[in-house]
Amino acid sequence: MDANPTYHGIELDAETALALLEWQAEMGVDEPILDAPLDRFDLAARPKPATATAKPPLPPPLQARAPGSSPPQSTDDAAARLAEAEALAAGAGTLAALAAAQEAFDGIELKKGARNFCFADGDPGARVMILGEAPGDEEDRQGRPFVGRAGQLLDRMFAAIGLSRTAVDAAQALYVVNVLTWRPPGNRDPSPDEILVSMPFVRRHVELAAPDLIVLMGNIPCQAALGRRGILRLRGQWVEAFGRPALPMTHPAYLLRNPAAKREAWADLLSLSATLEGLSV
Repeated sequence: MDANPTYHGIELDAETALALLEWQAEMGVDEPILDAPLDRFDLAARPKPATATAKPPLPPPLQARAPGSSPPQSTDDAAARLAEAEALAAGAGTLAALAAAQEAFDGIELKKGARNFCFADGDPGARVMILGEAPGDEEDRQGRPFVGRAGQLLDRMFAAIGLSRTAVDAAQALYVVNVLTWRPPGNRDPSPDEILVSMPFVRRHVELAAPDLIVLMGNIPCQAALGRRGILRLRGQWVEAFGRPALPMTHPAYLLRNPAAKREAWADLLSLSATLEGLSV
């Protein structure tokens, strides 16, 4: 294909096409549709053209895996890996033991391609736990969550309401973790299997840290904790996750791409601050 594809007459390069797809995913789009409306009732009413001798049906096409995605696993293998993850998580009595058990767990393919294990950052005794998605390139280099551009914006956002992952007082501290502790190749979204096998460790992490409330930062944490996506619909609405109050918020990476959305993020931060004050009374 010599020429770039177009969208509404605008030529798309690879970066622009990817940005459009990411924006549509953030808006909650989960199914492609045609550019023009199609009246399927009219199609059903039209006479079908005469056909020659029917041809045998073609076999279903093979579905290509996304670049960097994990190979399909058998049901038995997935169940065994999940059972192992649950046993390791349940046997961890401290956060240090949980980190050691999760780092040693070999039931997730991402481990083979990642540089570093990203367990957590901040104060484990903090009242607020931020649950993010997965490490990016910079997080993979440093072995800490939220240290790239999105992490720097996150720090500025929460500093505006008096919270920091470096605070000495736990009342003003943050504890930052991710659903996945290993970086997906190319910063792709985690697969359902990768999320599933990580969840025993996430649940145990929440139990041991025992935060007063949780911030679900983006689509992947909402999918993992609530079984729902569509962060632009979910953000700002208090829900329950892991037996605790939880607030879905747009990911800082989305705010970097869409600065106008920072106004809504500020409203969510104010709601978080007010809820913390209410829990202190």
